[in-house]
Amino acid sequence: MSQVCTDKVVSEILAGWRYDISGLAPEMRVDYEQHFRDCAYCGGKRRLHRMADFAVLFLAMGSALVFLLAFGLIRHFNPARALWLEIGAGIGFAASIVVWVIVMVSTPVPVVAKGLALAQARRLHEKLPEEIKNKIPENLAAKIAE
Repeated sequence: MSQVCTDKVVSEILAGWRYDISGLAPEMRVDYEQHFRDCAYCGGKRRLHRMADFAVLFLAMGSALVFLLAFGLIRHFNPARALWLEIGAGIGFAASIVVWVIVMVSTPVPVVAKGLALAQARRLHEKLPEEIKNKIPENLAAKIAE
């Protein structure tokens, strides 16, 4: 990855948006997408930001599951004077869910995940035999082809 951007003005705009162009109209994205293809520096920064977004999302999901497991174990074994442990596990679970929702709302993770899922569906659809492709409903095949 090169250490300098090929277009400093575009790089500063993209840095201000955390390298997220998912909210832009498709016709406005063309120049920025071309810049990501041409500039290894900005493309690398974009990948780094998306990796951080997914990491925070999965950490929040994992911590929510751990707090939920702790709450369930405390309820199951019911040790004496465990009320504060139950409350702590419940609050930890709620806080983890709040962080998860904030990440889902404030980052392009859903858009990126949808794009990855569609790309994988297209690849699988192309590999299917014709007799199976013909059995797929037209509206689903149209969504995959978009």
